[in-house]
Amino acid sequence: MIPEVIQLNQASTLVRIPPADGVPISPRVRRIIDSAPLRRLASISQLGMVALVYPGATHSRFEHSLGVYLNSLRLLARFTGDASLDPPLDARSADAFVLAALLHDVGHWPFCHPIEDMKLKGFRAHESRVSDWIDHSELRRCIEEDWSCEVQDVIDLLEPKKGDSNSNEPGDGEIKAASSTGTTQDFLRSCLSGPIDIDKLDYLQRDSLHSGVPYGRNFDVGRLIDSMCVHPSKGILAIGEKGRTAAEMMVFARYVMFSEVYWHHAVRAATAMLQRAVFLLRDQLDLESAIKLDDAQWISRLMQISHSHDETKPLVSGLFGPQRRLYKRVAEFNAVDAIGGERVEVHRQIARRPYWWLVAASERLADHLTEVVGEPIRPTDVLIDAPPVKLEVDINVDVVLRDRSLPPQAGDVKGGVPPTCVELANVSPVARALARQQFDDQVKRVRVFVHPQKRDIMTQAIPSSRDWSTILLEVIHRIDNEVV
Repeated sequence: MIPEVIQLNQASTLVRIPPADGVPISPRVRRIIDSAPLRRLASISQLGMVALVYPGATHSRFEHSLGVYLNSLRLLARFTGDASLDPPLDARSADAFVLAALLHDVGHWPFCHPIEDMKLKGFRAHESRVSDWIDHSELRRCIEEDWSCEVQDVIDLLEPKKGDSNSNEPGDGEIKAASSTGTTQDFLRSCLSGPIDIDKLDYLQRDSLHSGVPYGRNFDVGRLIDSMCVHPSKGILAIGEKGRTAAEMMVFARYVMFSEVYWHHAVRAATAMLQRAVFLLRDQLDLESAIKLDDAQWISRLMQISHSHDETKPLVSGLFGPQRRLYKRVAEFNAVDAIGGERVEVHRQIARRPYWWLVAASERLADHLTEVVGEPIRPTDVLIDAPPVKLEVDINVDVVLRDRSLPPQAGDVKGGVPPTCVELANVSPVARALARQQFDDQVKRVRVFVHPQKRDIMTQAIPSSRDWSTILLEVIHRIDNEVV
C-alpha cells in the first residue's frame, strides 16, 4: 500500500472537509495541494450559477478535489492485492491514480461547463488541458521528485484519447474503457470516470450538502465501494450483487439532482443569460487567456467588457450586478410530456441543436413576438435554453451475479464457470425506468426565458403552452429552410 492509503486508518495529518471527513495529507500530497494550480481551484466555484438559486452552493473545486482524492484512497484500499486485476496494482499505478484524483479538475476555469456546452469554434475542453497545467507549473517537478509514476501515466488516466468516441461527453471527461478485456489502466480510468465513479461519489453528496437539499445524499458510498469489483470480461469497474441497491440509489440521486438542482429552471435561466453574453462578447473576452483566471477575476473582466455593450449589459448585470435580475420562464417542454403532441415535438426539434442555431432561433422568435405583442422585443430579450449537443454518459453499470448453485468463489477459479454480468437496468426497476429513454430527455428540458420586464405582456398575448408550441415550430421551420 502507498503511504496515503496506510494513513486512512491511522492518526495522521488531516484536512477536514464537509460533512466531517478527515482527509489524510502526506508531505508529497501537501506539495501538490499547495501548488499554484490547485490553490487556484480554491477560488473557482464547483457549481457556478447554482449559487444564485441555492445560496449555500459556494463550495470550491478544490474542496471537491480533496473529496475525490479521499475516495481514491478508499478504492485503492479495496483493490490492493485483488487478484482479478491483471497486472495487479503496484506503487506506480496507485500513485498515478491518486494524482489523477487530485488533479482531475485542474483544467477547470470559471463557468467552463456551460461555456464549453456552446462548442465555440477552436476552443478546447477543460479535460484536454490537464497536461498544460502540469507542464507550465511546479506540478511536473513535484511529480518527478516525489512520486513513483511518470507524468504521462497521470495524463493517460485523465485526458481523452485521440479518436475516443466518448471524448465529447460532458461532466469531467467521462470516458468508457474498451469493451474487451482491459488493462489495469482501463480499470482505473473507469473508476475515475464512468456510470459509477469516485468523482460522482463525491460531487453528488457534496453538491447536495451545500445546496441544502437531501437528494444527492441518499445512497451508501461505503457500501458501493465495498461492493466494487473488476468486470470479469471487460476489465473495467463493475458492482457486485451486494451493491445493487446502493447503485440504484446513486442512479436515482443523480437523476433527482439534475432535475431539482443542476437543471432547476432558475439555474438554467442564469445559465442561458451567461451563455448569450459570452457568445456575443466572445471576441473581446479572449477566452484562451481567461481560462487562467479565478471566479472574481473572470467576472470582473466580463462586467468591464459588457458595460459598453447595451445588448449584453442587462444579461451580465442581472447575474453579477448589485441586484439579481434573472430572466423569467414563459414556456417549457420535455421529451416525456404526458400531454405529448406538439410539446414533445418542440423538444425533439430543439434539443441538441448547435448553440449558434439557438441564438438564431431566439432572434427570429424575438422578431415574431414583436408582431404578436405589439411592442419592440429586442433579440437579447428572449433566450432559448435546450439540452446541449453532447450527451450525458450512460447511467448503466454492470452487476456481477454469481451462480449460487456453485461452491463459494467457484466462478473465480481459473477454468471454472464465470459469473454472469448484467446491466443494472436489467435487475433494477429504478434504473430500468431511467434507461428506457436517454437520460438527458428526462431531466433536461427546452425552455424559453424572457427579460423580466417582458414576461407579463408575453404571457397575456401567448397564454398557453399550445400557443408557444405553434410559434416555436413555425420559427424552427423558417430557420431550417433558411439554412438549407
